Amino acid sequence: MSSNTQQEPHVDDGNIPNDPLTDHSYDGIREFDNPMPGWWKALFWGSIVWSAAYWLYYENGVTPDRSVVAAYDRALAANMEKQFAEIGELQPDRATILKFAEDPKWLAFGKSVFQTNCVSCHGNNAEGKIGPNLTDDKWKNVKKVEDIPKVISNGAGGNAMPAWKDKLNQNEIVLLASYLLSVHGSVPPGTGVAPIKGETNVISDLDASADEPATEEAQPSDNPAKAEAAKAEAEPKEGDASK
Repeated sequence: MSSNTQQEPHVDDGNIPNDPLTDHSYDGIREFDNPMPGWWKALFWGSIVWSAAYWLYYENGVTPDRSVVAAYDRALAANMEKQFAEIGELQPDRATILKFAEDPKWLAFGKSVFQTNCVSCHGNNAEGKIGPNLTDDKWKNVKKVEDIPKVISNGAGGNAMPAWKDKLNQNEIVLLASYLLSVHGSVPPGTGVAPIKGETNVISDLDASADEPATEEAQPSDNPAKAEAAKAEAEPKEGDASK
């Protein structure tokens, strides 16, 4: 004999169920006394207790290195340490900067540093915004390639350009400098922020190979008499064999 029985669908006959009511009344409308399940209320109160404990442990501002930001910084540092194991600690010299300016893998890293920290002032494409255009031939505080990491590290313009040496490690600064050189000329002339007249320089050793030593511009001597004597000594004297 089958035990399956087909239940008739409930039909609303318009009568109010004979369920217990609360004492609440809103404009003559009464509320049934149907409380939430106990497990539901336990989750509600448990979430409040948990949030208080979470705040005390992570967000109280007293206990160091427990915030979500600190945890992210630790994870980021560990990840960068693994990446930088391949290249070691980079030196902020001209040869290193030019070398990594031609390395697509590390240029992508330098670009990520730029997009994270620099776009608010220099624009998405380094075309200039509040800060100057970094894609043209005119640089305000840079004369040589190795000046770029110096400006990044120490800032410029009386903190108009902030110092990043306490926020970025040396490899990030070097790779950021390489990225900035790689975008040289990427913005068509006339479409970026125009250089400030009288406050710009041309990078003198930008187009030289990374293997070539940087050329130093001749500086005027502080002692003209000494310079003249050195010049006279260097000139061949009569009777000397030509070389």
